Amino acid sequence: MTAPCELHLYHNSKQHSDKVAKKILKYAKALEQKYNYFNPSSYLSSINARTTDILDTQTKELLKRAKSYYLATNCIFDITTATIKDIYKLDNIKKFDQEKARLSQFVGCENFEIKRDKIIFSNSFTKIDLGGMVKEYAVDKAVQIIKKYNIGSALVNFGGDIYAVGKNPNNTKFKIGIKNPLNKKQNLLFVEIEDEALTTSASYERNYTIENQNFSHIISKKHKTGEILSATVVSKNCVASGVYSTSLMIDSNMSIPYKKILIDKNLNIKA
Repeated sequence: MTAPCELHLYHNSKQHSDKVAKKILKYAKALEQKYNYFNPSSYLSSINARTTDILDTQTKELLKRAKSYYLATNCIFDITTATIKDIYKLDNIKKFDQEKARLSQFVGCENFEIKRDKIIFSNSFTKIDLGGMVKEYAVDKAVQIIKKYNIGSALVNFGGDIYAVGKNPNNTKFKIGIKNPLNKKQNLLFVEIEDEALTTSASYERNYTIENQNFSHIISKKHKTGEILSATVVSKNCVASGVYSTSLMIDSNMSIPYKKILIDKNLNIKA
């Protein structure tokens, strides 16, 4: 999942908890292998390479949800930004600008459609990266497994994508710290959650540098509308939280149906 993952299960049987943890680990690793954009042997890579156009049920579900969020976020959350993803590896800014201009016309979820069990691209350039959904999807699936095996208290944290199942064993809500974007060792505030998901997207964690110009790892055709350093969203499922926290990094003025917390460059907090 490209980030540390942890699982806290509270149950009176260690054997039962270990069994559940192993099932979650197996499921998460399978997702990682299947949808790894950088692995040429992954199922996703075969779709991008046009060596297959057949969609299984899980992939069809993810792509349909991605298209739905694309429309709901005014085309900001876009899995086809992968089309221009590889140009961030370039070391020449002029070449970068040329390639971005050439490929940007092929970015957008309208460049592919789903017909029955097939994906049909309108061109040979559009690529898909489900990295903005799969980790969050894995969290939601982990929660389903936890509930299936009757564990009433748990915390799933896959690289900062979090879901709290029930309450802590001491009957208090789980308290999640929101980092100071300018000092990752410090929490600016805490959010209490119960049977809720929380994700934070930020521009300080990773970036690309081309000839001394820095670019956020959150790639978009659209320009950012504010000086937001991090966006946190709390909702009832992790995919929704992840989609909207990422989208708010592009358009911080976006109206969303969930609780949001924005931190700007002056460390002002807007909730």
